[in-house]
Amino acid sequence: MVQLFEFAIAVITISVSGVMSPGPLFAANVAYGLKGGARAGLKMAYGHTVVELPLVILLGVGALSLETIPQFRETIALVGAISLFVFAGMQIKSVLKKPSSIFEGRHGPFIAGIMLSALNPFFLIWWFTIGFKLISDSLVLASFAGIGIMFAFHIWMDYAWLCTVGFLSSKGKRILSSKNYNIFMITISGVLVYFGIVFALEALS
Repeated sequence: MVQLFEFAIAVITISVSGVMSPGPLFAANVAYGLKGGARAGLKMAYGHTVVELPLVILLGVGALSLETIPQFRETIALVGAISLFVFAGMQIKSVLKKPSSIFEGRHGPFIAGIMLSALNPFFLIWWFTIGFKLISDSLVLASFAGIGIMFAFHIWMDYAWLCTVGFLSSKGKRILSSKNYNIFMITISGVLVYFGIVFALEALS
């Protein structure tokens, strides 16, 4: 039970970097939320799940077959550490830049959720590096069932975040584009660096 709790904390903390990072999905969510509110965010989360769940399952099957390769977990831990350092740096750079204009999608929130996830290179890079480490750890925790556990700890955050952004956008709030958001994201980047150090030590031990 303690191991499961620690794994949940790690998944949730690390997932924040992908879920709340500024990007086209976030921008489109703000745009659709202006009229659709939380419901638009929910539809976009549905579209995001359509892409994310099959990707996680495929990566899990791949990781399960690769576990027999010598030094596989050490290599994944090292790649995960490097990815966390790079992602944290990119995240800090993105919040310090001048915000770009809001993405204006021609499709509905559901289709936008699919398109902006499947065609987002940063989303794919995150799962093939940082996310792949979490998948590998989930297999150690509970074999293939661990993937479902890991995904459950991760996916609720997408729904909560996208619905919240849509709701706040519909109410005309400016919290998400304020200095507070930048401070929060930089703090999260610092947490990513911490986990990167943990992963690196795990790979070298």
